[in-house]
Order: sequence, then structure tokens, then C-alpha cells
Amino acid sequence: MLKDAAAPPGRPMRADARRNAEKIVAAAGAVIAEHGADASLEEVARRAGVGSATLHRHFPSRQALLEAVFKDRVEALCAKADRLLAEPDPGQALTTWLHAVGAHAVANRGLGASLMRDGDPGLGETCHDMITAAGDALLARAQTAGAVRAGITIAPLLKLVGAIALATEQETDGPAEASLLLSIAIDGVRTH
Repeated sequence: MLKDAAAPPGRPMRADARRNAEKIVAAAGAVIAEHGADASLEEVARRAGVGSATLHRHFPSRQALLEAVFKDRVEALCAKADRLLAEPDPGQALTTWLHAVGAHAVANRGLGASLMRDGDPGLGETCHDMITAAGDALLARAQTAGAVRAGITIAPLLKLVGAIALATEQETDGPAEASLLLSIAIDGVRTH
């Protein structure tokens, strides 16, 4: 949940301030996907349609903005996992989500490394736990349906997705390359 740095603690964020903060986070996500975690904050403000002062009022440091972008992306991945639990094909639901995780990781372009180096360790643990729980639910459902081999756990699948993303994030078409490699890897965990 976004917080207004200028508002007193406990007071809800005004609607216009919330919209500005959401626009900033969305713009920052796009700029990071294009230019990496060291992207220009001025470019973020320009794309969000706000001034630099507005950006800094909501996010007093680059780190605060990076953490907001990362948390927003993780929450979106977990919401997608929740929606996919209702899909009729559990194996395809897991595959779809793992591809979304890969796209998320490729779009981070150094964001994760930057947060691990300078960020709040609690945020990393919380986000990791959220992603692991979301993936566990999808994987268990796929295994129960016989779509994924028994004995596979979510931790190595997430490491595999992360390794593929890291190997492709600097490619011209990193998301497509990551998707292709992930499709090849996923074929190895399916039952035949």
C-alpha cells in the first residue's frame, strides 16, 4: 500500500496524491524495464506527468521508489496466481504463472540486485515468501492433477526462472528469449 510521505502517520492518502503515487510507480516500472534500476528519476517524473518535487514528496529516495516498484510487481504476480487457481487446467495455470514470473524478473533489469545491496532486508523476505506461497499453491494443484511430476518443489522452479531471467535481461528481446528458454525447461517438469 502506498503511503504519503507528507501526510501525518495514520492519515489516509488523499485521492489525488494516491493517483500521483500510482502514476509514478507505473512510470518507474516502465523506465526500469527499459533502462535498468539506475534509470533517471527525471525521466520517471516526466513519464508520470508530475514534477520532480511531487516524485520526491512521495518517494524521498531512489531506494523508496525502487522498493515501491518491486512490491507493486510482486503483489501483481501474487494476484495473478490467485486468479489462475480458478483456471480449469492446473498445469497450464502453473506454466502461465511461471512465464509471468520470468517476465517480471527480466523487466527488473538490476532492480533485485539493487534492492539486495541497499534495500530493506524485510522487504526481500516478505516478497520472497509471498511469491513462494503463490507458487506453492499453483504447483500443488498441478501435481494433484498429475500435470507435474511428484517431487518437484517451487524453490528450484523459481531459481530456474530467476537464472533464465538473469541470463536474458540484457538481450535485445530478453522477454521473448526468457519465455522460449522457460518453455524448454518447463517441458522437463511435466509428466509424460
